[in-house]
Amino acid sequence: MKKHDAIVIGAGHNGITNAAYLAKAGLDVLLVEKNPWIGGASVSRELHEGWIYSNCSYVCSLLRPEVYRSLELAKYGLQVVPYGGSVTMSQNGDILGSYVDEDVSRREIARHSERDADAVVRYHRDIMRQCRFIRQFLLRTAPDPTSFRPSDIREMIYLGKEFAKLGEDVIYDLMRFYTMSISDYLDEYFEHPLIKAAYAGSGIIGSALGVMSPGTAYVLLHHAMGEVDGNIGAWGFARGGMGAIAKAMNACFEDHGGTTLCGSGVDRIIVKNGKTSGVALENGDEHHADVVVSNMTFPRTFLECMDEKDLEPDFLKKVRNFKIRGSSGKLNIALDGLPQFTALKDNPDMMVADMHLIDSIERLERAYDDWKNGTWSQDPYIDMLIPSLTDPTMAPPGKHFMSVFVQYVPPKVHGEEWTDAQRDAFGQTVINQIEKYAPGFKDLILHAEIRTPRELENEVGLTEGNIFQGELTMDQLLFNRPIPGYAQYRGPVKGLYMCGSSNHPGGGVMAAPGANAAREILSDLKRPNTVPEGWLDD
Repeated sequence: MKKHDAIVIGAGHNGITNAAYLAKAGLDVLLVEKNPWIGGASVSRELHEGWIYSNCSYVCSLLRPEVYRSLELAKYGLQVVPYGGSVTMSQNGDILGSYVDEDVSRREIARHSERDADAVVRYHRDIMRQCRFIRQFLLRTAPDPTSFRPSDIREMIYLGKEFAKLGEDVIYDLMRFYTMSISDYLDEYFEHPLIKAAYAGSGIIGSALGVMSPGTAYVLLHHAMGEVDGNIGAWGFARGGMGAIAKAMNACFEDHGGTTLCGSGVDRIIVKNGKTSGVALENGDEHHADVVVSNMTFPRTFLECMDEKDLEPDFLKKVRNFKIRGSSGKLNIALDGLPQFTALKDNPDMMVADMHLIDSIERLERAYDDWKNGTWSQDPYIDMLIPSLTDPTMAPPGKHFMSVFVQYVPPKVHGEEWTDAQRDAFGQTVINQIEKYAPGFKDLILHAEIRTPRELENEVGLTEGNIFQGELTMDQLLFNRPIPGYAQYRGPVKGLYMCGSSNHPGGGVMAAPGANAAREILSDLKRPNTVPEGWLDD
């Protein structure tokens, strides 16, 4: 068999990013993907005739602009269309709208609380200050604080200098912020329950934590530090669905000589004499390379695709202790027309926004209580979008596609594997919830895809259905991600690298882990660096 320079496992967006940068440097790269399609969780699929579903990830913001530019994704057809604002609907029919125009948004908050309208300015200032600090480290390799290598010392000095620039008061705030619950953090700014609930949702999305759990304030930051067209904190739709991102990246990869092999799940990473030598596929084929890069989750890479004899027992113990608990579900719904939300009868244009069904911190925490008890939330947090209002390519004329993200959904139901009947019951719980806010909604449904953590793991390979490939908590961030000593994308076996979201800086359609891993690989191979580093927007 032909020997390649590198094999990348998994054609999710980080895997394709990694492969594209390696190919740009002149390496012969093979990208293998178990599914018949590329994209992993960043995928567009026609699961109902005429409708395109973004059936996993559904919005774009975190994708690093440095990656977008350096891979020339616009040249390969990627277009991100911003959408405007959000709206939170409460059970009593009231709403809280968030608008692109800051003055309009502030007046809307003042309608609920004059005090909170003043506080929101301070809140956004403080969040953006946190974002500005963390964003500069997204495309940098986390230093090892126990190492005396010159590169680690330089990076620790850089980290220290940037930290010192914040000033004493901000440093104290930063350390508190990273360890606080989103509930406690919002209490320091706001008094109105609907306003606090509206901001709290971003602190729990994708996390197996509740709004009152320490560490959820950082999860909010993770969702706030993206951008669209230079607008910090903005969100948008990839035209044609989220699969358009993977499609553009893959076109760049193949344009630089790379080869994509779909329908080729990896059974085992081959190790000989303490070094990687290739991969054995589930169909029995073998492909060889001295460099193997895994875009799979941290546990899947080492617990499912490697021989335990090739790994140290202490390392395996740490892999098994890695926190990667699933908590999210999703419905993708083909609609015969637009739903009529009771709370939006005077504001129908708000349906173009991000819609949330929640009205208090306490209600969010009770939803988490169900997850802790081993079942899906009976009164779930719902984040809804109708992308076809912004991108009409996703549904036939006059019809619509609705994306519904749900917290909380456990990886197992009372400790047992999901059944199809339980999956359908979960889906019905969500549909019934939407029906309460939009009478007649059920009659509009032409098709619904229901996804629990079981589907996310079996199809996409997300261990326990965790959408971030690992909890975003302090013990699993920066040089602790995924575990101490292995935060620089290198595995415990020579020639083995990791490029998925289990690595720094974490999950979301960001492409930073894939890019950072490529930079380290090219450095080890003494090849020219094709990867942007640091923060180019400063």
